[in-house]
Amino acid sequence: MAQLETRPSEPAGPAQAAPGPLAYGPPPRRRTRVVVLSAIAGFVLTVIWSASFVDSAIGDSVANTLLGHDAKGTAIAGVGSGVVFAFVSGLAGTFTACNIAVFGTMAPLVGGAGGTWSRLRAAVRPILWLAAGMIVVSAVYGAVVGLVGTGMPQFDTAENVPGALSGRMVQAMVVFGLIGLAMTYLGLAALRLVRDPFARLSTRFPNAHLVFFGMLVGAFLIGRPFPLFRMLFRDAAESGNPLYGAGAFVLQSIGNIIVLALLVLLSTLVAGGAVRRWLVAKPHRLTVLTGSALLVVGVFTVLYWDVRLLAMREILPWYPVAPWV
Repeated sequence: MAQLETRPSEPAGPAQAAPGPLAYGPPPRRRTRVVVLSAIAGFVLTVIWSASFVDSAIGDSVANTLLGHDAKGTAIAGVGSGVVFAFVSGLAGTFTACNIAVFGTMAPLVGGAGGTWSRLRAAVRPILWLAAGMIVVSAVYGAVVGLVGTGMPQFDTAENVPGALSGRMVQAMVVFGLIGLAMTYLGLAALRLVRDPFARLSTRFPNAHLVFFGMLVGAFLIGRPFPLFRMLFRDAAESGNPLYGAGAFVLQSIGNIIVLALLVLLSTLVAGGAVRRWLVAKPHRLTVLTGSALLVVGVFTVLYWDVRLLAMREILPWYPVAPWV
C-alpha cells in the first residue's frame, strides 16, 4: 500500500507481530472487533451480491455498447477483434464478483502526503507495481492457454446443472478460495494478529507486497468463469498462439483494473488531503482501513466461491441470499 507517513518504531510484544509493509501505524485497541465486523461485512456482501445483475445488466451492457454488437452472440473474428474484445471484456468485468477483491488492494492507496501532484505521484507508483505483478501472471497464464488451453478445465463448455460441478467451476472454487484465504491472512497481518509475510522481504524489496497483490489480481483469470472471459479463453485456446494468448490476457487484466485505478487517482486529487488529515489524526486508522478492506474481500471471496456456490448448485442444502439474487 502507498506509504502515507513515517511508520513509528515500536517494540513487538508477544501477541503483536513486528510492523511490516502492511501496517503503518499502531494497531487499534479492539482488533477483535475489527475482525468480527469485517467478517460480517464480507458475509453480508455474499448475501446481497447478484451475479446475474452484475454480469448481465452491467457487464454485457457495457461490452455491447463499446463493441457495437452483441458481445456474447458474435464470434471473435481474428487477432485484431480478439485484442479489442480482450480489453473491452475486461472493462465490462470491472464490477464482477471476481474483481471485488481489487477494492481491498487499492482502497488504502488514497491520501498520500504533500501537495496534489505529490499525492498523485505517490498513488501512481504503487498502482504501477501492482500492475507489474498482474501482468506477469496474466501473460504467463495466457501463453499457457495459447499452447494447451483446449485441454484445460476452463475450456469446458458444458452447462452447470444442479447437484454437480463442471470442471471450470471446480477450478474457480480452488483458485478464488486460495485468493480469499491469502487476502484474509494479509488482513490479519495488517492488524498484527499474525506475522506479516513481507516484513523481512520488504527490507530489500519494499514493493514486494504490491507485486504480490498484483499477482493475486492476475490470478483471477485462472479461475474466472465470467461468460465474456470464457469466450476470450476459448478463442485464445483454439488459436494455438501463446503470444496472442499472453497479449489478450494482459489486456483483459488491464481492462479489469483501469476503472478502479482511475477512481483511486481521482479520489487522491479530490479528497486526498482531507483523507490524510483524517488518517493522521489517529494513526491507527490506516491500519484499520488496510486490515478491514483485506478482511472484507477475503471473507467475501471464500464464502462466495466456496460456500454460496455449492448452495446455488444444490450441493449444500442452504445459503442465505437476498430476494433479488
